[in-house]
Amino acid sequence: MKRILAVLLVLAMVFSLAACSKEEDKPASNSGNTTNNSSNEGVVSDETATLKLWDIAVPGDGNRPAYDASLKELKVMFPNVTIEEDCTENEAYKPKIKAAVANNEVPDIFFTWAGAFLGDFANAGKVYCLDEELKKYVGNELPESMLGNSTYNGKHYGVPTTMNVVGLFANLDILAQVGYTKIPETKEELFDCCDKLVAKGIIPFGCSGKENWCVTEYLEPIIEKTIGATELNDIFRNGKTWNNAGIATAVDTLQQMIDKGYFDPNGIALGNEEVKANFMAGKYAFYQNGTWNCGDFSDPSKVSFNVTVGEWPVMDASKSSMGQLIGGPSDTIAVSANAPKVAAQFAVEFGRLICHYGYLAGSGLPAWTPYGDTSAVSQLVQTVAGICNKANGYVLFGDNAMSAEDADKYLNYVAKVYGKEIDGAGFVAGLTSELR
Repeated sequence: MKRILAVLLVLAMVFSLAACSKEEDKPASNSGNTTNNSSNEGVVSDETATLKLWDIAVPGDGNRPAYDASLKELKVMFPNVTIEEDCTENEAYKPKIKAAVANNEVPDIFFTWAGAFLGDFANAGKVYCLDEELKKYVGNELPESMLGNSTYNGKHYGVPTTMNVVGLFANLDILAQVGYTKIPETKEELFDCCDKLVAKGIIPFGCSGKENWCVTEYLEPIIEKTIGATELNDIFRNGKTWNNAGIATAVDTLQQMIDKGYFDPNGIALGNEEVKANFMAGKYAFYQNGTWNCGDFSDPSKVSFNVTVGEWPVMDASKSSMGQLIGGPSDTIAVSANAPKVAAQFAVEFGRLICHYGYLAGSGLPAWTPYGDTSAVSQLVQTVAGICNKANGYVLFGDNAMSAEDADKYLNYVAKVYGKEIDGAGFVAGLTSELR
């Protein structure tokens, strides 16, 4: 909880700085406003190396533009470093990087998720300690609290890039057809809105059944807004039992929504990009996913309707409230323990630049202090920043917060929920038996 409070304080500071950014405050650089520290002008290292980079920024991914811009700038900063990039889709990447770590085939630089996901690698001695490379930035451009999820036994093993939360995106043009001018904030309002949408032949939600993490983007906020952020944090991260009646209620709520026709029945066979495309085409009223989607949804060439973003409504007001969010600093760049020193230097600058360009493009909130002219940041990103500034609780994404073994079991049960193979009682009983 201390870490959560620290994150909240830092976010308030970060977005205050962003709001106050002025043209005359921009630091000098050799390429417009792309760099923010005179020590990084020109060449950072002239060491010669060929480095393997693994990530999930596949073509079409919201983070791809930030990766491209960052890698272009890094060619100047590391003129003799050649990058061999290997991009893999999110769901396939998880077993791929786990297998690479287990087989001692870790790429020099790689994307990972913080929390227990990276912690397993660090504890196995497979990841480079970045304390030396990060020290010139920590406490200045990089708040210490943003490193909390990638720090193990007092040492830093990852470079945070962007911070994201689960956001509920809404097509306000569709909502207006049923008398709603904003996203519902209570269970009663949500069900009323969805009932009216279904009556008009409009599908309220789309969710990918082919990618289990997409189902968690719905299930975890429903659980959090049923039992509260503190209780869910204790289960995900502190070993508390899954034997919780509120969790069973939350699962049953999701399945009730499926039964009432609130979800696209074809979603069970669709991938996330297909579901996202359906929302952008105006097929759904809502789409719940990470706030890294703000960039795409802010692009008028991709979305022609009035779109906004909010948070999942409160399911049980006696235990939860608005301002309790799923997410936090998670997206991370890490380095193989066997990589050369230049790989660690490259990774730190890479993470810093991804944060910068990602923030400007709307693919994430900044884990690093924003710099330069941020006046072009989209209204959706600013809305998310406002939501985070008012937040009173964060729960890290479940499959990041748990160990790899526990996360796999958890995701298997999540899939069974969406497929209607088990109900709330079965979900709780299974995880209580297999986890705790």
